[in-house]
Amino acid sequence: MTPILYSFRRCPYAIRARLAIASSGQEVKLREILLRDKPAAFLAASPSATVPCLVTETEVIDESLDVMKWALNQSDPEDLLSMPDEGHALIDRCDGPFKQALDRTKYASRHPDHDPEIERAKAMGILSDLTPRLDRHRFLFGPKASLADLAVLPFLRQFAMIDKARFDHDAPDQVRIWLDNFLESQRLADVMQKFPVWSEGDEPLRFPVGRTTP
Repeated sequence: MTPILYSFRRCPYAIRARLAIASSGQEVKLREILLRDKPAAFLAASPSATVPCLVTETEVIDESLDVMKWALNQSDPEDLLSMPDEGHALIDRCDGPFKQALDRTKYASRHPDHDPEIERAKAMGILSDLTPRLDRHRFLFGPKASLADLAVLPFLRQFAMIDKARFDHDAPDQVRIWLDNFLESQRLADVMQKFPVWSEGDEPLRFPVGRTTP
């Protein structure tokens, strides 16, 4: 059975899952869904009703980081999994305090008890902590990307796009360059292709190559 990946193009959690799958070369059947109109098959598969959700022959994986690790454990031609333990701590900080500050900035109306400017400052402080690393290397842990880079960059992209001009003005040069290299990369372009919204009975779409599956 070819695994099925339920995804939503703009969701940073789904983006990072697709990045790892594309790097691994592991073929999946992509089902692009709308979060405002979740199909019954997706709701039946995903315990949390969130994307990404990967359905394999033996399990359902609906945590994005677990999808990334699953894909790279199948094949890791870029050696993305080779990083120090500190990389996992960095991902945890992105998924915790940084994502919380991001949401309270981007969706300020949903968080009336929090000042979006204070939350933005918190996020910028976390990013500033990355500058010593990016001073030394193109990526977080060396001259090539790691799991941490692919896990963090989609959220940095989401944060920067709240106000890209302001971000470019305020962000440390090293962080801005790291992000801009990602935004301009073929790696991102390959996983941000637009696919039609999936409906029951549609021909499967092969990802990462995007061809129809017999």
